[in-house]
Amino acid sequence: MTKKGKPAEEVREKVRYSDEELQMFKELIQQKLIAAQSEYDQLKSAVTHSSSNDTEDTSPTFKVLEEGASALSKEEAGQLAQRQYKFIRSLEAALVRIENKSYGICRDTGKLIPKERLLIVPHATLSVEAKNSRD
Repeated sequence: MTKKGKPAEEVREKVRYSDEELQMFKELIQQKLIAAQSEYDQLKSAVTHSSSNDTEDTSPTFKVLEEGASALSKEEAGQLAQRQYKFIRSLEAALVRIENKSYGICRDTGKLIPKERLLIVPHATLSVEAKNSRD
């Protein structure tokens, strides 16, 4: 017991999440990964037109305005696909950190990232304080 009457383990700061908490985060990340992969596949399909049944790539009669709009949306879809791919890689890296039991530890401060932040941004590697100090 400490001076305040609390067991020593309650006073000591938590250095990592429990296996049960890590399992909960793992399930959350896996759900987000499935959704992200599905969205990435849709964006990739929009860029490559792999699911297209129209005559867009064979018809020479497109109007210039339609071609411009098509190119813009293709470019936007490409940028969104790149961002989604980066998000997927971040989620996969978070799963590796869970397996290593280093998940949820701020890479700058070494302290535990609050659970509330990880529930919102499960691939976070920085605490809010560390992130704000970088900006």
